[in-house]
Amino acid sequence: MSDKKQKNTMSLTHGIKREIRNDKLALYSSIILVILFVGVYVTAMFIKKTSYVDVNIMDQYLAPLTNGHLLGTDVGGRDIILMLIISARNSFNIAIAVTLFTLFVGNVLGVTTGYFGGKVDFIFMRFTDFVMILPNLMIIIVLVTIIPKFNAWSLIGIMCIFSWIGTTRLIRARTLTEVNRDYVRASKTSGTSNLKIMFREIWPNLSSIIIAESTLVLAGNIGLETGLSFLGFGLPAGTPSLGSMVSEATNPQTMTAMPWTWVPATVLIVIVILGTIFIGQALRRVADQRQSTN
Repeated sequence: MSDKKQKNTMSLTHGIKREIRNDKLALYSSIILVILFVGVYVTAMFIKKTSYVDVNIMDQYLAPLTNGHLLGTDVGGRDIILMLIISARNSFNIAIAVTLFTLFVGNVLGVTTGYFGGKVDFIFMRFTDFVMILPNLMIIIVLVTIIPKFNAWSLIGIMCIFSWIGTTRLIRARTLTEVNRDYVRASKTSGTSNLKIMFREIWPNLSSIIIAESTLVLAGNIGLETGLSFLGFGLPAGTPSLGSMVSEATNPQTMTAMPWTWVPATVLIVIVILGTIFIGQALRRVADQRQSTN
């Protein structure tokens, strides 16, 4: 069994590498995103907190290439490049945390409900149907407004409330297909426990679709966090975020006369989301190919 799992892992890895190599958009996106994420997190380690917290009115709205500020400064006289790095790190942290929660809960609930089926599956799916029709964005905004001592962890928790539903439904649908396969029936006949069948036999066969789903979920969470911050309901005031940087475009004066305050963050968001989507599409094709050969 271990040899079989090892071969499946090697086959999946080979399939992902082949698909990304053949898809130039996915290949270039992978290179750009790796450089971007590593650059953001490594550089942020060497940036002092005072660099993006302290306000210097004398340097307010300096144009690019002025006084050593390559991309200029913002309303507080803070360097745009430093703000961009810290904002990207904060937004990425929120999105990654919510994505990890989504994948964990979505996989556990999806495999469990799909495996057992019956009344448990029926009741749970009706519950998810109900949650899906709720105005999620409005509920998130209300919760952000009413929660006392709101911080980054509060935002992660609020975003996690609705994030798991789509992943759960996807994993459940694939599990329903796997349950009817011969290897699952053979394991049940041999007396293998349900827990082992679900997470040692069925779940590894869903690895390709899980990997593909993770990239799309990450892109969606980056978009949600930046959107909430843009509207003023994301990270607490004073905490840099890509969305709060883009919100400078809501001011007619800065939108036209000082585009350097919001254009870099906008470009970065577009690059990250589009790059993640291109990679996700390539991974989705790998998952579809493996599903058709099973």
